[in-house]
Amino acid sequence: MLLGSGELGKEVAIAAQRLGCRVIAVDRYAEAPAMAVAQVSEVVAMADPEALKAVVRRHHPDVVIPEIEALAVDALAELEAEGLTVIPTARATAVTMNRDRIRDLAAQGLGLRTARFAYAESAAELAAAAAPLGWPVVVKPVMSSSGKGQSVVHGPGEIEAAWNGAMAGARGAGTRVIVEEFLRFNLEITLLTVRQWQGPTLFCPPIGHIQERGDYQCSWQPAQLGAGQLAAAQAMAKAVTDDLGGAGLFGVEFFLCGEPGAEEVVFSELSPRPHDTGLVTLVGQNLSEFELHLRAVLGLPIPAIRSLGAAASRVILAGPEAPSGAGTPSYLGLEQALAVPDTQVLIFGKPDVRPWRRLGVALARGEDEAEARRRADGAAAHVQVQTSS
Repeated sequence: MLLGSGELGKEVAIAAQRLGCRVIAVDRYAEAPAMAVAQVSEVVAMADPEALKAVVRRHHPDVVIPEIEALAVDALAELEAEGLTVIPTARATAVTMNRDRIRDLAAQGLGLRTARFAYAESAAELAAAAAPLGWPVVVKPVMSSSGKGQSVVHGPGEIEAAWNGAMAGARGAGTRVIVEEFLRFNLEITLLTVRQWQGPTLFCPPIGHIQERGDYQCSWQPAQLGAGQLAAAQAMAKAVTDDLGGAGLFGVEFFLCGEPGAEEVVFSELSPRPHDTGLVTLVGQNLSEFELHLRAVLGLPIPAIRSLGAAASRVILAGPEAPSGAGTPSYLGLEQALAVPDTQVLIFGKPDVRPWRRLGVALARGEDEAEARRRADGAAAHVQVQTSS
């Protein structure tokens, strides 16, 4: 059972069915992408613990795979106590959906290098916590997803707007924010980390990526890291995933900060599931992140993870003026996009649009990183989104 059925859940469902699994796709809205390929679908209020427990108990799946953060995580702990397998664990899902819990675990529990940070529960507390960190600072709700409620604050005059934005973008009823020093980094990477029930922790080639508005825009693989930097990232990723436990693929994010060639590796965030930047693995690896996730979950062998060469992705977005809740999107320019050599286009099949909503992705390979990124960017640029009311 997938709890969350977006574009990443859709690829998990496809990987699961290829291994003979029956898939039940659950989400808060009808016609979510994974529902198009699952045998069974359910529409449930995902933040309602009683509704969530009811749908799980009705189907009694062998494995529950949370694919989004907006969940009633306490319900997962109760179901796990009844003997249900939650991937990777109910605790891991709960810890990582709260920025304060995962940051406290990384910085204080495990001693990993993170950005300096503090918490605040009012605009006045935010102003007091931000000043010692130095301007600018980054403000985020402790519970949100896809960059909602996140902002960069350049001085005291922007605190009130940042607080209001964080409250508007927060998930649930929480009124706590995290404020961080603004790191001037050279590269942001995702290190996909595979934890097995039995067997060693495995790592995919690192993925470089760029975010805007708190959401991923493009990624490429393999990202160029020094041997020491890669070893440091792998050690931190293993430490935090070992603490969280369970099995499956984790997306662990890092910043590389400092002088080029001698950057420090700084832990950023972690998702206990396939990562959006990892869509590039569909063309960049012998086994995609979704196939690796399923093999780890089901206890199947993973003999090797190999790069297939330079690969890149570029998202296909609704425009900034797209009206929320507009009718079913349609797409122009696929002929031109697919004429770009060594390129694929995935249209996710989302039923409606809103401003900046991610609706698809272009994937490409090339002789080197520059060519792969140029092809992915070019293919995505050809695709135009239209909506019908």
